[in-house]
This record gives sequence, C-alpha cells and structure tokens, in this order.
Amino acid sequence: MQYGGKQRLCYIPGLGGQPFKIVFRGGLAWIEALRLSKVPWLVHAFSTRQGGRSHSPCAGLNLGSSGWDRRELVELNRRRSLRQLDAADFVLASLRQIHSSHAYMLARDGAGQLCYQPSGVALTEQAPTSPPAGDGLLTAEAGILLTVRIADCLPVLLVDAHRRVVAAVHAGWRGALARVIEKAVGDMHRVFGSHPGQLMAALGPSIRACCYEVGEEVVEAFHGQFVRADQFFRTPPHRPEAATQRRSIPFLGAYPPGHAPQQGPAAHLDLVAVALDQLARAGVKLSNALIADYCTACRTDLFFSHRKEGERTGRQMAVVGIRPGKRGSPTNTNPQASPLGRGCPRYEGR
Repeated sequence: MQYGGKQRLCYIPGLGGQPFKIVFRGGLAWIEALRLSKVPWLVHAFSTRQGGRSHSPCAGLNLGSSGWDRRELVELNRRRSLRQLDAADFVLASLRQIHSSHAYMLARDGAGQLCYQPSGVALTEQAPTSPPAGDGLLTAEAGILLTVRIADCLPVLLVDAHRRVVAAVHAGWRGALARVIEKAVGDMHRVFGSHPGQLMAALGPSIRACCYEVGEEVVEAFHGQFVRADQFFRTPPHRPEAATQRRSIPFLGAYPPGHAPQQGPAAHLDLVAVALDQLARAGVKLSNALIADYCTACRTDLFFSHRKEGERTGRQMAVVGIRPGKRGSPTNTNPQASPLGRGCPRYEGR
C-alpha cells in the first residue's frame, strides 16, 4: 500500500509528514488531527500510555477495562484525561466491543441518561441505557463523548463538520471484514443526512502491516469479501510464498479475534489499507482520510500492544464529541429525532 506516494514497509517512529500533532498537557500526551483541531465545536483525541497512574503490566495511562489493573486507577486515569481535554462535563459513551459491525446512535433522555439506539433497527420500546455489544457509535448531540478502546485494533473517528455529526469506530480484522467502517459512514448518511464526500476520517495508531502477521484463513476470508483484497496484505520477506499459496478452509480459527497468528502460510495484514478501501467505497474522499503514522507494536513506549505485550496490558482510548455551548454547535439531539418510550429519542432515517 502507498501513502503519500511512498511505499512504506514499516512505520516510522514519528508522525513524519502526516497531519497530526502530539499534545502534552498536565503530564499526559495524546494525538490530534490538525484539521479536526480547527473545528471549534469538536473535541477529539487518540490517547497514548504516557502519564497515568497504572502500574505494570498496564503501566501508564491505562484507559480500558483491563482485568490486569485496579478499577480505581483506570477511573482516575479517565478523569485526568477528560479534565485535560476540557471534557470533564461530557457523558462518556462506550460499548462492549466484540469485533462486529454493530453500531448505535447516542442521545440522552430527560434525566440526562444515555440511550443507545441500534442502527437500522426500528424499536417499539425504550432504547437500552447500558452499554450494549458493538463497535460503532454515532451522535449529533452535544456533551456526549464517544469512545473506543484499543490495544492494536484500528480506531477511526468520523466527523461531519457541516451537519455536526460524529462517529467513533473500533476496527479489528473481524470488524473490518464485516465492513464496520463502511457501514458507519452509511449510517451517518442514512440517519443524519451526512454527505460522505464531506466527511473527515481520522485513522489513529494501530498495529500496522510491519507487525500484524495473520494466518491463511484470514487471507482467505478477506479474498472472499473484497475484490481488492490483494492490496490488504504484504508478504513477509522471509516467506515469499505466503501471499500466493492459498487453500480453501471451512472456518475461521478460534484464536482471540485479530491478535494471534494462525497455522499455515502467513501474511501481514494492513488494516489501514482495508479502512481506506472501505472509506472510498462509502464515498469518503481519500484526501479527507487522515492517518496517524504509528504502529502500536513498534512503539510500546507510547502505546499498549496486545500482540507485542500479551494479554496482560492496558488500553488506549480514542474519543470524539461535540462541545456544548460553542458558537454554532448544537445543544440537543438531531431535529429529526422523535420520542421513544420514556424520553429516549428514536432516530428516523431520512
């Protein structure tokens, strides 16, 4: 895959010419996309492990729900992060991430409680108010901070600066195979009227092709779903036969989703290439796709990496939201929303 006209076999330690900046504040460090930082009503960030109060094996700014860390330390890390982002008053929205294509629209009821409206599902009862299972979040309401947790998977933030709609997507290989990014763009268009050609997409740090070895069943699965799947894989230098030898297999392996190499000829998966293909298919201009050029497995000094460090590690967090009270920003739900149940809004597709 080529980015900016240059073939990259491994990802450089810094951001290079990519349109991102590192922000240091209050002992913490996070990454922002320069173009998104210019949107006055928007808050967004890709966290690093720098700072924080967690100890080994989750040393640093662990923002996930890892079972290897003390819950009170994770909560302390989250409060510090939100305070530094000037988002302490936001309501935090999260999901039980399952490497799927399930997405939810977020709004608040009259009591300020979050309501999760499943995408594409016509509900006849109150929307759930506790985090459901899924990997995509969307909202047009100010004061809600959408979050996804990562430790190798690809976080994607989608922003419609014209209609003031945002989305956060968690894309591991299984979610990417299910077209979670492409479906999120479609949901923004269908539910909120966003024009894909006007969206900006920020692709955060993740494990990159230099380190993401997968088994032949993953290669087969992508070739069964994508016409341009050959562009998603790189042949390891020591395994020149890997990208050409494929066999039919009846099922995917039983390893943890997207984290363990399988048996058989290996290849290296490029999640960024998959994301760019899905964005283009959905109508997003690739000139609006912003790539943070970091590999989490290469840079464990900056990021947690499940592949490099094993199961006993922490999580980064990618966040995006609409600031209340900023000039020109909305302060309530999308005007197309209608009441559902005891006050949770139901979004009607346009």
